[in-house]
Amino acid sequence: MVAEVAAFRGVGKSYGRVRAVDGLDLVLRPGETVALLGPNGAGKSTSLDLLLGLREPDQGAVTLFGGSPRAAIEAGRVGAMLQSGGLMADVKVREIVQFACDVHPRGRSVTGVLTDAGITELAERRVDKLSGGQEQRVRFALAIAGDSDLIVLDEPTTGMDVSVRQAFWASMRAQADAGRTVLFATHYLEEADSIADRVLVLHRGRLIADGTSAEIKARAGARRVTFELHDGDGQFIDDSVLRTLPGVQSLDVTARVAGVRTVRIRTADADASVAALYRAGLYPRGLEVAGLGLEQAFLTITGELDEAEKEPVR
Repeated sequence: MVAEVAAFRGVGKSYGRVRAVDGLDLVLRPGETVALLGPNGAGKSTSLDLLLGLREPDQGAVTLFGGSPRAAIEAGRVGAMLQSGGLMADVKVREIVQFACDVHPRGRSVTGVLTDAGITELAERRVDKLSGGQEQRVRFALAIAGDSDLIVLDEPTTGMDVSVRQAFWASMRAQADAGRTVLFATHYLEEADSIADRVLVLHRGRLIADGTSAEIKARAGARRVTFELHDGDGQFIDDSVLRTLPGVQSLDVTARVAGVRTVRIRTADADASVAALYRAGLYPRGLEVAGLGLEQAFLTITGELDEAEKEPVR
């Protein structure tokens, strides 16, 4: 049996009338890289706070390595990078990282931490002279100041440019390759798609999807069909005809150049939609059929749940 790194069992947390976490059941295992997704207010940050012992659940239990979150953190088994909390201003980067390494129960060398976080060139700079993206990299260095078994990151790449984000995730993959479990919450769904072994989707405090990125996309069911229509082919057609194709869930038509329109269809039955195109006498050029990206799948899953919850009880 694979050991548990972390577990939520029937966990609930409310703030007044707001149910931030609602009956959450979840297990993390060694070596996983896990993305935590959800719209604003879904309960991501509260779940991370519960995991780290910063808040106590109203119901259920949260465990880390078979014990309490506090015990695991005191033993140095967890590193965290959170959105809240500032950095000391009147110190150099090397000094603050050195301090974190010194006080950590399983502290690493400051040189190794600076290298892994990609901030060696910032070592002698004062913290209050850093950009937002550079501050995020320093926070990451503090999260890996010890030889932790679990690394928890809340929106870690906020403020980073594309090249720095790529370097950051290369560092995170190295952490996972070393056997550590990485849990990160993000609004950048392309990061979850490319980085995570496992994707968790929270919605209104509940876990509504748990699987690989491919499994989450497949669950959404729909596919994307893209093609061009050229008026010169004698096929100018009102958009309403396209909307009536079987399986169509959404339609976007844009005029790329005069006489050429690009059509993007989201459909629950791509085969039927494409076959109906030809039966209608259309000649779609550059026809492409692809699965939804993770962002579209995420929007589909959460949107369907929102619609279901709006339906009156009969």
